[in-house]
Amino acid sequence: MTKRLRNLSDLSNINRPRYNPSSFGIGIVHLGVGSFHKAHQAYYTDKVLEKSGGDWRIIGVSLRSKKAQNELRPQNGLYTLLIKGKTGTTSKLIGSISDVLSVSTDSGPAIKAMVSTNIKIVSLTVTEKAYGLDLLNLGCNSNHTEVAYDLKNFHSPRGVLGILTKALAIRKSRKIPPFTVLCCDNLPNNGKLLRSAVIDFAKRIDIKLSQWIEAEVAFPSTMVDRITPSPTQNTCQEAKRVINLKDCAAVETEEFSQWVIEDNFPLGRPDWDCAGAIFTNNVGSFEKMKLRMLNGTHSMLAYVGFHCGHRYVRDVMNDKVLSNLVNRHLQIAAQTLKPIKGIDYNNYAQSLVSRFSNPEIAHETFQIAMDGSEKMQQRIFYPLKDAISLNLNIRPFAFAIAAWLRHISQSYHDCAPYELRDPMADQLSPLPKERSAHSISEYLSRIGLLIDDLKDDKMFWGQVSDILNNMMCKPMKSIVEQEMI
Repeated sequence: MTKRLRNLSDLSNINRPRYNPSSFGIGIVHLGVGSFHKAHQAYYTDKVLEKSGGDWRIIGVSLRSKKAQNELRPQNGLYTLLIKGKTGTTSKLIGSISDVLSVSTDSGPAIKAMVSTNIKIVSLTVTEKAYGLDLLNLGCNSNHTEVAYDLKNFHSPRGVLGILTKALAIRKSRKIPPFTVLCCDNLPNNGKLLRSAVIDFAKRIDIKLSQWIEAEVAFPSTMVDRITPSPTQNTCQEAKRVINLKDCAAVETEEFSQWVIEDNFPLGRPDWDCAGAIFTNNVGSFEKMKLRMLNGTHSMLAYVGFHCGHRYVRDVMNDKVLSNLVNRHLQIAAQTLKPIKGIDYNNYAQSLVSRFSNPEIAHETFQIAMDGSEKMQQRIFYPLKDAISLNLNIRPFAFAIAAWLRHISQSYHDCAPYELRDPMADQLSPLPKERSAHSISEYLSRIGLLIDDLKDDKMFWGQVSDILNNMMCKPMKSIVEQEMI
């Protein structure tokens, strides 16, 4: 049996981090220790420790289960990052994570860590649905399961907003300066949204606490980007071949990585810029570029590709007709954006095509297709609105929406059987039955997914209806072929 990775002494010199992790203290608590965090924020922090040092190691906190804790704690936070490019795979042993806690049964240890005077930053990658945001009213959603629980059980919270607010409340009572809250999830204006939600949550607990948070706590916005598929058994096997040890926490990712951050850290921050992060006051423009070009195209190709029988994004890109469809969407998405100094959208589009085509990244179309109700507004509906105002070709957006509706139908005449995975699945399921232009737009509006300005565009929804009706009775591949003639 292969020995498990546990300590630096288990590793050959070639595979060790270029620094001694134990020589640096802890300065960050991170909520949501998943694959993306390990491939992104922990990776950037590892590079900082390597280049400039500092007490910036990370205590990870898992909200839902003990899986991350069971994987990383026996390995003293060490894990292998496999970086996959078209020319092959490189590896890096990451040492920036010190420990992992789980709040699945008790949030006390995590809150205790966050209250420590050593902690300058609390960062998060928990997915949008974990926050309990009220996007319409810019606050917290008191009907969200975890938010409702934490409002009633503030002495022992278990959700994101409750844990953050509890830790900040304790720091206030002890006259400890507040940590910076750094949201790293794919949310537009993520810092502002989280700030409004925390303030609203705190207001329901203690008005003076909410006023203190509003006045004293920094919530910088960020944009993150690195395609990181879920690890498989092959990931662990490949890591074992690299380090000659069993690594239960190994992660694989692409070569490309981007992190754009609003520079607002009252207690200081790691030198993430030396690791390649961009600090700017214009995070929103980068964010919009990513949401519309990368994420919007990703969603479209996932719905279309899955129903063409393609398991992975790379398979979609190997299909000439589908890759042409991808290029079409990238081009129209770029035309809805305002210029960003130093950014060439054509070059960015080409880089995305290259990334999507990476033969070493097994990113499943079905995984990307999940949770469409949380993604379509920012990725498709808002750029559609701008395309209409700019008198651009709106056909690509009609095709993307129809493909989404086709996926919602759970009809699998042209793909493998599947279950719709979406927090609004019950509300969405009847939608594909509303196949007339008017009924589709009315239904989307009724369940709160449609931007008001788009509701009455009869010509556009007529296009959506026509495409959807064809998709429901013909194979997706034939629909795409006809579309791209």
